[in-house]
Amino acid sequence: MTNYLLIAAVAILPVLLLWIYIWRRDARPEPLGQLLKATWWGVLIAIPAVLVETVIEIILFGNGGEGSGWMDNVVSAFCVAAIPEETLKLTALWLVVRKNPYFDEHFDGIVYAVCVSLGFAGIENVCYLFSNTDSWLSIGIMRALLAVPGHYAFAVFMGYYFARYYFVKQSLWNAIRILLVPVLAHGTYDAIVMNMSMNEYLVFPMLGVLIIFCVNMHKVCKKRIISQAALDEAETRRDRHTKEREQQAHHEPDEPERGWSYDK
Repeated sequence: MTNYLLIAAVAILPVLLLWIYIWRRDARPEPLGQLLKATWWGVLIAIPAVLVETVIEIILFGNGGEGSGWMDNVVSAFCVAAIPEETLKLTALWLVVRKNPYFDEHFDGIVYAVCVSLGFAGIENVCYLFSNTDSWLSIGIMRALLAVPGHYAFAVFMGYYFARYYFVKQSLWNAIRILLVPVLAHGTYDAIVMNMSMNEYLVFPMLGVLIIFCVNMHKVCKKRIISQAALDEAETRRDRHTKEREQQAHHEPDEPERGWSYDK
């Protein structure tokens, strides 16, 4: 008998762990309600994502909806999966932070982007496992190690450049990178995965390539997280010192007026 509750738990657990991790990394955590709102937006965008991806598949590959060669897989990875999904995630991120008074630090961009992406990854994971109940455990383990952390990493890139655009410099190049970098990372990841099954002799070499890609991607993500946290800490210290100097200046007594002395 299939234990659907266990399948759901396996699907949600890696999402929950990464959600808690990024929440705990925030030195000044966002309100829980705002983070849950961002996560819920990630769940909701899964519906238009399915519709858009289906239409794009039909346009590119006909009624069958699937390619058959290496290049078809690359096109599918970028045009069917990466571009629509990351665009919808960015839309959800913008909706979450555009009137959010708590979005006021560099690290907040990463936090909100990750919450949106993990909401999407969670519902996607549930769908994958429930549609493969005969092999749900092996699929769940693989996705917990690769796919879900992948969505987390794509979101770190998006949130990093979103914050740079919002807080550092509103340049065209920063605006482009908000979507370009996660799309490139997502598309490359999916292209490797989709082409793994093209030739049985290339499964393990391609798996090795995928692991190397993921390890290096997460190393970059860690640097981005550390750099944003350091920026916020530096600004907090600077603001604290400024306030202390202002308070000291306010409490310093006025110097007595110096008069002329005619004593000889």
